[in-house]
Amino acid sequence: MSDWMIEAVGITKRFPGLIANDRISFAVRPGEIHAIVGENGAGKSTLMKILAGLYEPDEGEIRLRGQPVRLRGPRHAAQLGIGMVHQHFMLIPRFTVTENVVLGSEPGSAARLDLVAARARVRELAQRYHLDIDPDAPVARLSVGQQQRVEILKVLYRGAEVLILDEPTAVLVPQEVEELFHHLRELRKQGKTVLFISHKLDEVLAIADRITVLRRGRVVGTLEAREATKPRLAEMMVGRPVLFDLEKPPAGDAAEGGPLLELADVTCREGTRTVLERVSLSVRPGEIYAIAGVEGNGQAELVQVITGLRVPDEGHIRLLGADATRWSVERRRAAGMAVIHEDRHRQALVLPMSIWENALLGRHRHRRWRRGPFFRPATIRSHVAREVARYDVRTPSLDVPVASLSGGNQQKLVLARELSQAPRIIVAAQPTRGLDVGAIEFVWGQLLEARARGLGVLLISADLEEILALADRIGVIARGRLVGELARSEATAEVLGRMMLAGGEAS
Repeated sequence: MSDWMIEAVGITKRFPGLIANDRISFAVRPGEIHAIVGENGAGKSTLMKILAGLYEPDEGEIRLRGQPVRLRGPRHAAQLGIGMVHQHFMLIPRFTVTENVVLGSEPGSAARLDLVAARARVRELAQRYHLDIDPDAPVARLSVGQQQRVEILKVLYRGAEVLILDEPTAVLVPQEVEELFHHLRELRKQGKTVLFISHKLDEVLAIADRITVLRRGRVVGTLEAREATKPRLAEMMVGRPVLFDLEKPPAGDAAEGGPLLELADVTCREGTRTVLERVSLSVRPGEIYAIAGVEGNGQAELVQVITGLRVPDEGHIRLLGADATRWSVERRRAAGMAVIHEDRHRQALVLPMSIWENALLGRHRHRRWRRGPFFRPATIRSHVAREVARYDVRTPSLDVPVASLSGGNQQKLVLARELSQAPRIIVAAQPTRGLDVGAIEFVWGQLLEARARGLGVLLISADLEEILALADRIGVIARGRLVGELARSEATAEVLGRMMLAGGEAS
């Protein structure tokens, strides 16, 4: 009998122009929670898809209980006891918990689904693993944390002994994270093996028994969690020391005067649904005002209203003291607004276009870049080269497509473009989403530097660690309403989490 539940031995996976996994070997004990961490592009997702049967390796082998196996797809992996809980839930909102759990593995005959047996089985699994979920509840009525339990039930229903969880805490508030960890410990207690993929090192240290670190497609090392520290893991991931507690300098001399951005009773509707309801807030010079909330509670609509993509049905917006409620996107940007969009691929960059072209997007009409109807190539390239160097955008050329850059370098290019135009107010929506610890450190430093120069920053983030690290004041949004506002000194992750879940003031 093998000492290992599942092993990767010399796993290599190539894509055109890229070695995603380079002779990766590691092993997981039965009944342990084993974390896999690494930068974006380190090969984590590719490796997990290989273990779940979604990809076949080009070289190497997978061993299950000491025996080599060739996974012929996710269904085959499930038959062998390997199940994957994806970061983005794969649930049908109109179906009940039971219907979602058994979908694709329904009990009964081809002519008749045995829902009674299915419901009984789901209830038994939920009770055995203390997942506390009603088998008859429609998924649309469940919280995000409860929906995640349904995803876990799905793989348990199919007999999983090895559970792979990909970034499972990405959309959870602190209380839901604690509940998830409780469930994972219960699964471990009952003999299940868990592979936990995350970029949140505090959470990894809190839940894992052992931790394997990947960098650039290779294994850097495996540590017992009790021997690991957050700085040590970050340095293994990035290859250099990483600062987590960035010093927040005092705001500069420019941090005086009236608000740079004000919203007064802003309301937006979509048909009969109110997506923003009487939202009022202000951002002053030299401060970072953060919006915290569970995703999907009006944050996207708030950004659209502030940046000019949507006109509110009621209320007013003032920018630098002027009524900007009906100003265009271009006019707001010309007045001093910079925007770091939530989705850099769809909203901030044109991936097939070159580095230098993307560096001018939204500013390309400025007379600085043109002589009559023609661009001034030398002036443009000199400016872009200077900003690329200043923001450490790593690229072999200004002419390569921006799609060829890593996520971190793409985000650095967005920052270079937005901050090089001397803005007064920055709207930063999920500015570090999908970034590794090194790139996060860089983005945080740029926002704090902007604050120190007297700029105003409106930060919209689902990451409470980020909000607590950067914010001076924090507003909590729930169901399209700003339900509370706290000074940073009053805020903790637990307090914010309660407000986000309750949709009101923390008790």
